[in-house]
Amino acid sequence: MINALSHRDRAILRAVAGGSAELLVGAEPDLFVDGRFCCDQSAARRLAHAGLIVGTVRAAVGQRVPARLTRAGHLELLVS
Repeated sequence: MINALSHRDRAILRAVAGGSAELLVGAEPDLFVDGRFCCDQSAARRLAHAGLIVGTVRAAVGQRVPARLTRAGHLELLVS
C-alpha cells in the first residue's frame, strides 16, 4: 500500500472511479484518462503496483482495457 496519497494520487483514483480511465497492459502499465495519456505516469504506475487500480479484464501486453479501482482503491478514497 501507499503510505500517504497526494492530491494528484486521489485525483487519479477519482478519475478511475468515474469510469473514464483505461490501462495499457504491461509490466509498467500506462494510464489514459478520457482517451488521453495521464500527465503523471509515475503516480499512475505507483497506484497500479500498490494494487489500487487494475484492468477490468485480462488482456495481452500492449492492449488497452478499462481500468477500475480495487476494493483497496475505494477504501483509500474513503479515508483520504
